[in-house]
Formats: sequence, C-alpha cells, structure tokens
Amino acid sequence: MLDKLKQAFWKALTPDLIAETVVAPAQGLLSADVLAALGGADNLKSQQRVALTRVRVQLQDAAKFDAAALKAAGVPAAMVLTGGIVHLLTGLQAK
Repeated sequence: MLDKLKQAFWKALTPDLIAETVVAPAQGLLSADVLAALGGADNLKSQQRVALTRVRVQLQDAAKFDAAALKAAGVPAAMVLTGGIVHLLTGLQAK
C-alpha cells in the first residue's frame, strides 16, 4: 500500500516521467553529433529515456565524454554522475 502511495506521489510531482525502458545503443535515441560528444556509439553501455526532456546514458569510458562538444551538438545541459552515468537534459528534442 505504501509503495503505491509513493509511486502516485512521485508521478504527481513529475508528470513527464515515462516508463523505464532501456534502449540498446544501436537503436539510437541520440543524434550522431551527441553520440560523438559521448565518445561514439561504442562507448555507450545503455541509453534510456527517463522523461520527455531527459535521456540517461551509461558510458563504457567516462574520460571520452566531451561537455563542450555536447553543448555544441544542441544539448543545453548534462549532469555527470559516478559510474559513467550521464543525464542529458535535452528539452523536448529527445525523440
């Protein structure tokens, strides 16, 4: 019961969240310029749309991440987390 209440609470706070589905890197949620800024398609372990305006990617090698190139590719902001996880704040441009 408490879990359902928590889920309803968070859904009300974040209405743009979508169902968790991990997309294989080859299927492509991201443009070629964004992929290049992330170190190429081979550098992606996974990519996942977590909201209408955000994409979460996990990188093989976080050292290949280029924030300046990402901004030039049209991604206004990115949040880099430990473990090679990067949240791309794409606005409504995410597919």
